[in-house]
Amino acid sequence: MPSSRKGVEVGVATEDCVETEGLQLPRSRMANERLHALIPGGAHTYAKGDDQYPENLAPVISHGRGAHVWDIDGNRYIEYGSGLRSVSLGHAHPRVIEAVRRELDRGSNFVRPSIVEVEAAERFLATVPTAEMVKFAKNGSDATTAAVRLARAVTGRPRVAICGDHPFFSVDDWFIGTTPMSAGIPAATTELTVAFPYGDLAATESLLTRYQDEVACLILEPAGHSEPPPGYLAGLRELADRHGCVLIFDEMITGFRWSEAGAQGLYGVVPDLSTFGKALGNGFAVSALAGRREVMEPGGLRHSGDRVFLLSTTHGAETHSLAAAMAVQATYVEEGVTARLHALGERLAAGVRDAAAGMGVGDHIVVRGRASNLVFATLDENLQPSQEYRTLFLRRLLAGGVLAPSFVVSSALSDADIDRTVEVVAQACAVYRKALDAADPTPWLAGRPVKPVFRRLV
Repeated sequence: MPSSRKGVEVGVATEDCVETEGLQLPRSRMANERLHALIPGGAHTYAKGDDQYPENLAPVISHGRGAHVWDIDGNRYIEYGSGLRSVSLGHAHPRVIEAVRRELDRGSNFVRPSIVEVEAAERFLATVPTAEMVKFAKNGSDATTAAVRLARAVTGRPRVAICGDHPFFSVDDWFIGTTPMSAGIPAATTELTVAFPYGDLAATESLLTRYQDEVACLILEPAGHSEPPPGYLAGLRELADRHGCVLIFDEMITGFRWSEAGAQGLYGVVPDLSTFGKALGNGFAVSALAGRREVMEPGGLRHSGDRVFLLSTTHGAETHSLAAAMAVQATYVEEGVTARLHALGERLAAGVRDAAAGMGVGDHIVVRGRASNLVFATLDENLQPSQEYRTLFLRRLLAGGVLAPSFVVSSALSDADIDRTVEVVAQACAVYRKALDAADPTPWLAGRPVKPVFRRLV
């Protein structure tokens, strides 16, 4: 069965774990207490925090395989948004694991570059031919911050222009200072970051004119929940050229999910710099900063100008992570993974929309985004975004064996997994309708509502 509620591989699930109304996670609850006692926030990523899930229904994971994960209470779930969109091939993908295993037996980190580093660079630049050089790191924030530092160095300008419609770029001060979680960041740092709206070339040009010769770069996700307006990305390219700033595409999400070469490969607009991560390693820690040679080279040794401290990380070129990245890229290209992600997403989106409409909540549970990167919005009786209704919806999904903070698919999902998910969504929509009719979801929450990651107070 695609979503059996009793796990036989780990622990022993109680009957309460099987009942739709009585899902209990006693072992996960205890583990969450241990996590909070030792780790600020109870997780190493805020988006994985238990505040993102209904109260007492934040499963702690034992293991995963393919499109399924098991919690330590013995429950199995169909999982979406795996690893915050990073595990796009499914957990423990055989080809990736085998590539990693081969390198582990050969050592993972040396005092000089490994031959794997140049092989990984060659593979990446063959997959993303719009770039001419690449440097690897372990996380997306290091890559985007390196891109910003490089842009400031090559332009001699202080300001960073971010797309204000996109939710996240880096954990570093230049971006986090613009969010509600800005404690500890000097105002002088935040003042150097300005924002432009997605899709509005006139507003962006106005910003560049206002800060004439001060903006080092424009940084944005090239696409998000909607397709870029016709001519928009090409227009940004022209604006950046005309105003002498660096154009940076954050392809952490769009990389591989839009095409093997990212959104830049799909839309045919070449940025000066781009950053990749998430799907690049299928869960292994690897990210990449790539770009035009003349922009990247100041971070190297073969130029006559001031040196730029671009990226220098002890673990940036661990051989097993680079081997994982090469196996991922080969799998995407040879097996047409991006097309499969789109097909699965289209099937899921159609099923969820039909289920919601059939239960009379089609205007309240809204599926958005490219088929390979679906999210959902939960709207109240006034069609306003609601954390309370999100809590209700997540609670019912969990009870039905679906772990879905988003509807972002992995290629390991089967048609049966999608069909089961749609069944569970339909059951959740029936309860959603009851709450809407009552104009009060509170009786179905069983605790506090989930909370947004970026908020000023706990």
